[in-house]
Amino acid sequence: MSRCFLAGVVALLPIGALVLTVAYLENTVAAVWPKQVPYYPGLGILAAGGGIYVVGLTVSTFIGRWLWRLVDSVLDRLPALGTFYQTLKQILGYGEGRDAVFHAVVLVEDRQGGGQEIGLVTNRLASPDGLSPEKLVVFIPGAPNPTSGRLVVLDAGSVCAVNAPVSEALKTLVSVGKTMVPVRMP
Repeated sequence: MSRCFLAGVVALLPIGALVLTVAYLENTVAAVWPKQVPYYPGLGILAAGGGIYVVGLTVSTFIGRWLWRLVDSVLDRLPALGTFYQTLKQILGYGEGRDAVFHAVVLVEDRQGGGQEIGLVTNRLASPDGLSPEKLVVFIPGAPNPTSGRLVVLDAGSVCAVNAPVSEALKTLVSVGKTMVPVRMP
């Protein structure tokens, strides 16, 4: 029962955060709007959409990417917020290097054996005797909520490696396949 309750909270958290953010922006814009100019409901939502577009436009240019890297490195160095920021990046699939939560994208045979599922490698386990095949710890996320899923340990030879960034695999899961991972076998 508690597991189902927690799964419901995790599933509704992004939706709730979005609703609260939109309501906050709408109320803020309505509160600071000049009294001489007529206010129409929804202008806060339009302002939020415009702001998101401007940020996207900025970070997609050369100078914007440079500024984003600068902000990213500053946030990484902040004492308490830096750890939270790094963890959030790792979970969203944008972490890199040895300390990344997810190291690779693989395809795993589904439970019924009729298809394949997207899996994210979290660890590699070498056999203690050196004779058994290498094992992979693979997180198989759910779609459209990649925070729910299952963790399996598989032989390295039983998975198919996909040459795609983890962030693209997560986008595919969240979009329920509308934004497909460009599958390039190594």
